[in-house]
Formats: sequence, structure tokens, C-alpha cells
Amino acid sequence: MGLIDLSLLHSNATSEIKLDGVYSIPSEYYKDTDVKKIDNVSIKGTISRETDDIDFVDCDINGVMILQDAVSLEDVDYPFSIHLEGNLEDFATNFENTLDISEFLWENIVLEIPLRFTKVEDLSKFHGDGWKLVSEEDIISSNNPFKEYLKNNDEEE
Repeated sequence: MGLIDLSLLHSNATSEIKLDGVYSIPSEYYKDTDVKKIDNVSIKGTISRETDDIDFVDCDINGVMILQDAVSLEDVDYPFSIHLEGNLEDFATNFENTLDISEFLWENIVLEIPLRFTKVEDLSKFHGDGWKLVSEEDIISSNNPFKEYLKNNDEEE
């Protein structure tokens, strides 16, 4: 996708490299995850030389990933915003004189993927023969035979 040449920075030919662009993350990065698609990821910032062997990154990464809703199973937009500031080696792996921007973005976006995400607010339409989906509040406030146990258990924690 895009390789950033860090050799200019390492040879002191330039004091910083600007990061400014919009990228799509290749599907092979997220094929075994809950992510359906990540397009239009914008990055703005700089990479500079802090010492002879440390590159410093200061950037903002913004975008929207499409996830499967944990309740409705529909595709939903999940916006994310990441600020990175520090040693480049803390945020990227396997680089010498080049930085693969796709890998760099993915390695930092993957940390923002929620385990479960839903935009469903009305659970009443999710029901079937003998079952219905209820919220945590409904469990506590309903005529639940385990209500006292749940209340006592919460107090102990």
C-alpha cells in the first residue's frame, strides 16, 4: 500500500517526515476478526529523530470501521480516534529504513476493536418461542427468583 522511507530521517537529510493521508486497510488484515471493513482511515502527524537510534512519532488516526452488531447482526459504523505519541518502536514492528503504513495503522487500530458492540436500544423486538432478550436492568427489576441472590452478590463485590 504505502511504504514510508525512513532512511532520509536516519541519515539526517530531513528533520521530520510528515504523515498526512487517507488509507484503506486491506481485507486480509481483518479477515478473521469481527471487522467487516475499514476505509478512509486518515492519519496526520510526524515522525522525527529523537536520538541516533530512536524515532519519535506524534500522530492522530481517525476513521470508521464497520462491525457486526452483537445483537441485531447488522453492519454498524464504529468510529475510532487514536492519538499516538512516543517511540515509534512502541507502535510499530519490523521496520528498519521503511515503515509500511498499512501495517502501522492496523497494528494500532486492532487495539480499538471492541469485544462486543451494539447500537440496539429496544430489545423488545428480539424474541422467539419461549425466549426474549432482556437488558441487565430488566433482570434486576423483574420478578426474578434469583433477585435477592443477585442483590447480595453485588453487595459483596
